[in-house]
Amino acid sequence: MTAATRPTDVPPNDVAPTDVPAAVAAEAADIAPSLADLNFRDAWRALLSLPSVSAVMADSLRGATGDGVVTNAVEVIEGLGRAGVPAGLCYAFTSQIFGIQWPLSVSARKPLDPYVDGLVDGSLVLCHALTEETGGSDPLSMRTAATVTDGGYRVDGRKAYVTAAPEADLILTFARTDEARHPFALSSFLIPADRPGVTRTEPFAKVALTEVPMGAIDFDGVAVTDADMVAAEGSGLAFLSSTTTWERALLMSYALGGMHATIERVVGWLRDREQFGRSLGSNPLVASRVSDLAIIRYRVRALVYDMARRIDEGSTPLSALSTDAAQVKISCAQDLLAFETAAAPLFGARSVIADSGYGINMTSAIAASIYAGTNDLLRVSIARDLGLPVEN
Repeated sequence: MTAATRPTDVPPNDVAPTDVPAAVAAEAADIAPSLADLNFRDAWRALLSLPSVSAVMADSLRGATGDGVVTNAVEVIEGLGRAGVPAGLCYAFTSQIFGIQWPLSVSARKPLDPYVDGLVDGSLVLCHALTEETGGSDPLSMRTAATVTDGGYRVDGRKAYVTAAPEADLILTFARTDEARHPFALSSFLIPADRPGVTRTEPFAKVALTEVPMGAIDFDGVAVTDADMVAAEGSGLAFLSSTTTWERALLMSYALGGMHATIERVVGWLRDREQFGRSLGSNPLVASRVSDLAIIRYRVRALVYDMARRIDEGSTPLSALSTDAAQVKISCAQDLLAFETAAAPLFGARSVIADSGYGINMTSAIAASIYAGTNDLLRVSIARDLGLPVEN
């Protein structure tokens, strides 16, 4: 699919002349059922072997916006979820392209250019290492430091709760280059995971988005040079703001296809299930609960696609979208939890049976209020942007 053929003016809940999510769902249908049984590396490579996914990878690594390319990426991700690609794998793909690849590829230094082939074919995996044991939403409190040496810098510190860390080949990380607490105290680096002094933990035992591993990364006297810097020294906080705006605006696209698939399962189940001598779906109360699911999905879908279109249009600088992105992330995270909560009773006991085909993953929905910035701290940022004299 070329950029010229991507639909860019289709209302988010209408069927386009070319229904990209449906087409991608059909493309992924053959491999989706087997992905949950593969290890992360094999599942990742299988996912990236799909032509639609490979095209999105290429777009993100060119830093392309406009002509519907960002909107197309959201459509592709939605299609993967509709096909039944595991939520954790959809999340990993969404997080990598929006939270790492696009921000790095639109930056002046384009640090991913030497790695494009490996990223596109899935032989290389990225991770975003910001959070530390002492905090993640307060980046200026980080203890990881890059100390100046004769040849560049020496990085020491530990990053915690890093998605894909146990498998990552390249680490986007942030370190203090000034001990003071001010906006220019941090710098950003892209460090190969096999660099001497880099150690990654075994995967944590997660209960949410289990198909993508999470771990910690230790930096012990890791030598880096100016060539490893993503941008100029002291610009780390500004670059971090770019990555988080991209991520908060679009990360919840990973859930769209899963919501669509859940509604399809609910409707099929309620049509066939009989209670009191009639179809359970003929009960007005039950039917209204299904309508609630559709309304929630409509709202989440509209918000995410609107952000994608705004980024594609480019009429508003990304830096001016940070508050809107935070509001979208909060709203969608709350809606995802409400969606799963509303869907569970419709499946009854089967909603808590892992292999029933009707399982609901509440912990993954709860995680949405934590990743990419906790909802409560994002609320403080929104209030501050509105003019209130509030501090974290």
